[in-house]
Amino acid sequence: MSRGKDRTIPLLTLGFSLLLAANFVMPRWLSFLVMVSLARSLVVIGIVVLMRSGLVSFGQGFFYCIGGYTAGIAGNYFGITDISLTLLISIAISALAGGLIGLLLCNYREIFFAMLTLAVSMILYSVIVKNPTLGGSDGFNVSPPHIFGISPDMADPGLSLPAVTCIVVYLVSVLIHRYFKSGLGYAGVAVRLNEIRVEYLGASPKVIVYSKYILAGVLASIGGTLIAYGTGHVDPELAYWTTSGEFVFVGLLGGVSHVAAPVIASVLFQVLRSYALDLAPYVWQMLLGFVLLMIILFLPEGLWSVIARLNPKRRGDESAP
Repeated sequence: MSRGKDRTIPLLTLGFSLLLAANFVMPRWLSFLVMVSLARSLVVIGIVVLMRSGLVSFGQGFFYCIGGYTAGIAGNYFGITDISLTLLISIAISALAGGLIGLLLCNYREIFFAMLTLAVSMILYSVIVKNPTLGGSDGFNVSPPHIFGISPDMADPGLSLPAVTCIVVYLVSVLIHRYFKSGLGYAGVAVRLNEIRVEYLGASPKVIVYSKYILAGVLASIGGTLIAYGTGHVDPELAYWTTSGEFVFVGLLGGVSHVAAPVIASVLFQVLRSYALDLAPYVWQMLLGFVLLMIILFLPEGLWSVIARLNPKRRGDESAP
């Protein structure tokens, strides 16, 4: 039975084009909020990559922190402030770190995988907190970035950084969508469903998990680099377990059926948190928890399930966790 034509990339192009154009007219506070949401959505996309393979990582803050501190160290100690170059350095470092740690983690599944990722992240947190060279528990400020060689004096960081973040997230979303549709993308779903059958087919579940862990780490580091430039500060909280847990929560909120789900969920989560904090500063956590609980109760497959219900032809095209 034929399925509807995949219009994901045209829709992503349209959506991010509108968001990019709106960046130049929306208030600065809203532009900053969207930028933070988009940068953090990259970490969530990485978590979704793992979730589609049946893995949950409570340690993506490890790579998120690597990306942030790479931006800070590169600018403060080596004078490297160009975003494109810093992103490449973050990708290289996170890929190397993910490759080394992944050699151990690819042997574990379920709660063991989740706890080991959490342990790795908390080790990095402890190292940074006790290291005055890295600013200790206070962290340190990040040098203003250059936008592809253009000085911040020539380009308004308040506009250019959100624009760059929007473009980066768009490119990553397109690539990850292609990845989900590739053989390696579907291999992760097969690993989640039945590892033994995957082995019978001649593929190695360990290699598949290993590659996905590295990919998720690279995505998290890109998000960390962008958030460091956007906020102008890094601290050990980037690697703390609550930060990683928040990413997992947003991943569950959006669902794993589509690459756009983490982006939408991340923006919604940031907006809800900002308004809850503004309207009820003393009980905002309770209000936020109540709203999110309702979403989980009535939309157990995530926000993307609403779109799937509206378009039944595409329902089942992607696998649920």
